[in-house]
Amino acid sequence: MNDSIKPTSAEFQFLTLAYNRFYDLFDEVMNEDFWLKNDWERFSKISQSFAIYAELLNYEPIKYVIESLKKERPPMESEIGSEVFKFVRNIFAHFPFFEKWDDVWVNKSVVNWHKEGLTIDKFIKKYLGKPEVKYRFWEPKFKRMTYLSISFPIAYEPDTKILLKDIISEKEGVKFSFILMKQIMDTQVKS
Repeated sequence: MNDSIKPTSAEFQFLTLAYNRFYDLFDEVMNEDFWLKNDWERFSKISQSFAIYAELLNYEPIKYVIESLKKERPPMESEIGSEVFKFVRNIFAHFPFFEKWDDVWVNKSVVNWHKEGLTIDKFIKKYLGKPEVKYRFWEPKFKRMTYLSISFPIAYEPDTKILLKDIISEKEGVKFSFILMKQIMDTQVKS
């Protein structure tokens, strides 16, 4: 088979599994009933979604979409849709100690416990002290506009906790994240 044809059969298998699961989770998260579930159930499904999306960022056509966002969309949308979401996923994957969104934290000691300069450390150093980014999104089902901010750490010290909830809020931040992820993913769907 010609590997230059996208998707390859292996990619097609992966994409089918990833897209189907993400879309199921998207529908669930965007439903108000989801936010009434217990912390652990919400956290598990949100974490799984970020993991799926981070894997999809390895698919070459999605990399092109991320690059085009840098030129065609508002400032920081590309970085949010790639680097910030991957940062969240990496925290979940490398520090699976937490049971709910509001408890998730890292600090310089924990991030670099094994080796300095890896992805989470690089992300925090790159965005340390950067101004917050404000967004809004329309929820047609509820006929409401939701506003949120994505903030970046202001301190990165061995004993200073960086709380995930201070970067992205759970409900509004996750809904926004899912909407942006889905918009990026939808660029690869024919029907």
